[in-house]
Amino acid sequence: MDPALKTLWPGAATRFLALRLLPGDDLRATLDRAFAAEREHAGFVVACVGSLSRVCLRPAGLDAPLSLEVTLEIVSLSGTFSDNGPHLHVAVSDSKGSMLGGHLLEGSVVRTTAEVVIGLAPVHFRRMVDPRTGYPELLFD
Repeated sequence: MDPALKTLWPGAATRFLALRLLPGDDLRATLDRAFAAEREHAGFVVACVGSLSRVCLRPAGLDAPLSLEVTLEIVSLSGTFSDNGPHLHVAVSDSKGSMLGGHLLEGSVVRTTAEVVIGLAPVHFRRMVDPRTGYPELLFD
């Protein structure tokens, strides 16, 4: 692995931000604002549980967003935060246990609650287009 593609920091230097989102909150927008209010330039999702009444996401390989208004459980949320914005993936399940996932987009609305813990790191995460993928990929300073 290219040494420029990894970074290390002492675990004790990580701060944690715990949030409880309320019914009607936009999951992605609220998390983005919460991270932007902190002093760190790098963050990551540690944990998330909750429910949505509406999900907006972009599934793998598609350019068009998918939006569903139905009761959904957040099964997983993972991703990173940087000054360039978040890169978040969400997995949700419906009342039958069917799952759907992809890039979390604005417009995903909290139904009852979303309990989220964000790790805040003393490094810099940023994104630049990687010519090998054509996408803005994570870099470290």
